[in-house]
Amino acid sequence: MTAILDIDLVRTFHAVARIGKFSAAAEQLHKSPAAVSVHIQRLETVAGGRLLNRDNQSVSLTALGKRLLVSTAELLRAHDQALADLHGTDLAGRITLGVPDEYALHVIKEILPTFTAAWPNVVLELRTAPSYALRDQVQRGKLQTAVIAQSKGYSGAETQVLVATTPVWVGPINVSLASLDPLPLAVHAAQCPYRQAMNESLKDAGRRSRIVLESPSNQAVKACVEAGLAISLIDRAKVTEQMQILDGLPVIAEHEVVFLRSQSSQGDEAVDLLSRAMQQYFRI
Repeated sequence: MTAILDIDLVRTFHAVARIGKFSAAAEQLHKSPAAVSVHIQRLETVAGGRLLNRDNQSVSLTALGKRLLVSTAELLRAHDQALADLHGTDLAGRITLGVPDEYALHVIKEILPTFTAAWPNVVLELRTAPSYALRDQVQRGKLQTAVIAQSKGYSGAETQVLVATTPVWVGPINVSLASLDPLPLAVHAAQCPYRQAMNESLKDAGRRSRIVLESPSNQAVKACVEAGLAISLIDRAKVTEQMQILDGLPVIAEHEVVFLRSQSSQGDEAVDLLSRAMQQYFRI
């Protein structure tokens, strides 16, 4: 019998691959962890091999899993686009969305075009700012939604976890800066969770520091590190070939990227659809 890719199994697989944990993926999908595990097992049967490496803390993709993730991304997009063409093009509305600089390029280029193509009568208005500034604007009703980074453990009814992130200290590949006193830092603008984590951890460890660069631009911070001028804190997945991960500095706890929505946007169909798009397509 010809094997068939069940779209629900594929969607579950993408959620687990994106979030990195069965329990968190199950919560996002409104399924039990056991049901998520069964979905993955069924998909592995169709794929003909193991898709995920599992341990007590997280999961990672096997080589086969990486191939399936890439090859089915467009399948999910086409499926959702087809449903939107059939049922949803009459939906109209307006959404204000905030995105931090470090995730703006991905959201604007790789997620929003698919959303606006599916829902052409939903007007989007975008704003970039540091994560905690955007969180404050959502809480005060100045924005309906935002994608923000934050410390783990602060999720509530208005937040949906998109991915977990692992902050790491980085310096230039060929220059040793971690032993300097004071430490030269490249930091994002105020109200950035990584800047807050840097300052608090160094203070607790008794390490002195000085700011070489303060910028709202993620690219400027990366350039400063790669040029050998400073060290910084970034997502492990964003470390470039011109950087090295530094040991001997305070360990920073995992953070998470979440989709945050205002209380007034609860029940808004357009916001519900944007939330679903973020859950499906957001990557670090």
